[in-house]
Amino acid sequence: MTTPRSVTLERLAYTLAAPVLAVAPNLYPDSPVNQVVQLAGAAGIGGWFLAAKSDGPGAGRKILRWSPLVLAAAVDVAAGHTPGFGPYWMDGLLAAGWAAAGCLVMPFSRHARGRHRPALATPAPQLAPATEPEQPVLAEPDDGANLLTRETRMLWEQAGNPARTHIVKAVPHPGMPHDLTLLLRALETGRPITGLTEAAVAAAFGVHSQDVVLADIAVQSGRQGGPGWMEVHITPDANARRRTAPTAREEWADRVAAPKGGAPGSELVHKSRDKERGVTFYRARMTDSTETPRIDLAKVCRALNLPEDDSCVFVLIDGAEFLISAFDQPPLSQVFTATRELLTPDAKGMFVCGFTITGQPVKNMVFQHDKNAASHGLVLGVSRSGKTQYFAINMAAQSLAGQVVWLSTVRKDEKTTVLGKYIDRQGSNALWMARQLRAAKALCEIRAEMPWPHDGQPHDYKPGDPRCPYRQLNVYADEFMTAAQDGDFGEFIQKDGEDLTVTGLKYGVGFNPAGQSPFAHNGFSTDMKDNLRQNSRPVIFNMGSPGATRKAAEGTMENPYEVPTIPARYSRSEGSAIERAMRGEADPENGVSTGGVAVIVLDNGRAVLMRSLFADFDTDLSGIFPDQVNRLTDYEISELTKRGLWFDWNEPVRPGEFWPEPDEDDGDDSGGRSRRRGNKGGGKRGAASGNSTPTVTSARQALEAIKSLNNA
Repeated sequence: MTTPRSVTLERLAYTLAAPVLAVAPNLYPDSPVNQVVQLAGAAGIGGWFLAAKSDGPGAGRKILRWSPLVLAAAVDVAAGHTPGFGPYWMDGLLAAGWAAAGCLVMPFSRHARGRHRPALATPAPQLAPATEPEQPVLAEPDDGANLLTRETRMLWEQAGNPARTHIVKAVPHPGMPHDLTLLLRALETGRPITGLTEAAVAAAFGVHSQDVVLADIAVQSGRQGGPGWMEVHITPDANARRRTAPTAREEWADRVAAPKGGAPGSELVHKSRDKERGVTFYRARMTDSTETPRIDLAKVCRALNLPEDDSCVFVLIDGAEFLISAFDQPPLSQVFTATRELLTPDAKGMFVCGFTITGQPVKNMVFQHDKNAASHGLVLGVSRSGKTQYFAINMAAQSLAGQVVWLSTVRKDEKTTVLGKYIDRQGSNALWMARQLRAAKALCEIRAEMPWPHDGQPHDYKPGDPRCPYRQLNVYADEFMTAAQDGDFGEFIQKDGEDLTVTGLKYGVGFNPAGQSPFAHNGFSTDMKDNLRQNSRPVIFNMGSPGATRKAAEGTMENPYEVPTIPARYSRSEGSAIERAMRGEADPENGVSTGGVAVIVLDNGRAVLMRSLFADFDTDLSGIFPDQVNRLTDYEISELTKRGLWFDWNEPVRPGEFWPEPDEDDGDDSGGRSRRRGNKGGGKRGAASGNSTPTVTSARQALEAIKSLNNA
């Protein structure tokens, strides 16, 4: 056998290097030779580490391949740390042993060429007769696949069958030369497909990973399914078109329904355009019907290139579906004129009080047909928000239904004075309101004993029953919050108003307070608010800020539903605010008042944004009111007169009307009146004597009693 030339050269290298390893560290400790040997040894140790960590075959051979460098460095370090050449010439013995081991093991030559060692004793190759090329062994039998499937299988096999899968078939997409769908299955039967990624598929076909979608497939007739099968959609052409000219559903899915979009988890049902009304509708739903839509309207506007303002874009949620309406112009800035046809109640007591952003009529009630009772009302809003306008259309509807209306306010103004011409009674101070509520409360007692003509027995109020001997009475208390805090009559107003909301419905008396806050500290007790909420459709106009409006609406709702926003003004965004700031220009003043825009809480607790009908006080209101003013019956007036409650309520306070008169010993009239107002319980006092002690029934009376003791 002839020794290979590489082996001979390697042995010669070991033989020549051995003396250098023994002599250099002892004679030339600072020689660069030592540094080179030690660096080579460090590289060998790195090779050992990589070989040990590798999962591939031949780790032992790789370790032997790097062994000479590591051992040479060990000999060099040992020779450098021994005095001289060491005891018994140890440095020379170590170098010689290293050379002998290298000559015998020969790692660099033999182990590097282990797979193709030449056969030295074999005869020279001879020309053989031409034979047919051997057919490659196919991993899968020929199943009659089409050309596209066979070509994709070739690319798949060249990529190493990612995740140990096999392409069953490839289906092209019509009109897309590079788009296709692959049906994959695991190579081993019964094994699930694991570890397959979009990047692995994209690398096999030379496309971007964003153009690959992996999808599970269900079991179909004649074909298996489950975790051992997978469907792959490769769509570079469709994605290129989707990025440049997406459809409405594609744009929605990419920009709105994404996890960080304005409505995550949703899908667009359809997009439509109403040219006549100038509005675009986006109807969408949640892909999971059990989820509740989570909509960020600002994000949706930015995704769909819509103006980001509350005046033109609105959302309506109905279960798992929702509707986004994008108007060209603010839809609630137009005026809806009140007419007698719209305000005339139907058989169930419902009349049109306004219109929503979608043009749908919104209805309110003059009585509760389903509960067979009268109805209350609650109107909230700041000054100039549209409350009195709403009073006009509500009173007109009640008057058209044959009902009686009383109106009281804390201060006199033009509109309430005009309304007084078309209703039974109207007044403008806290005393008038207190008298009104006392009379209405007494009317409940009168009607409870009022006989009906058909049988001579009293009955509860039945709206729409022609046998009922009296008309429904609607008591309005504007600025109720201010009146309830009046120093003289506030306690009477708050107490009688609360009693009226609890007991008035069965006797045909509805209470309609209005103010700027529906909370207890402003006169609305819990019982009062609960009765108003359950027996009315609260109407909330602008409360000064979106937060205050939302809080007031939630205070009148059973559950905290999403409340629409009412801005201070409706205005369209014109141009870029950044460019105007850079040029130093003022913002455009194109706002439209939101007076008359309100949130009405319907029976199911859902809050709807509407624009109430407009009643023009500058013209004659007789067009919406009936020709005759509805009034109480003679029997009711006579009974109120007997109780001393029916007279001109604008008169000054009558002696003993709200509190007992003091004795003659109590001093002059002015001082006595002041002390009487200190005892505002309206209840009974003790015997009229200077030594009598008044009954204390409230915190205010207690304070007055303490003051009187101090003055004494």
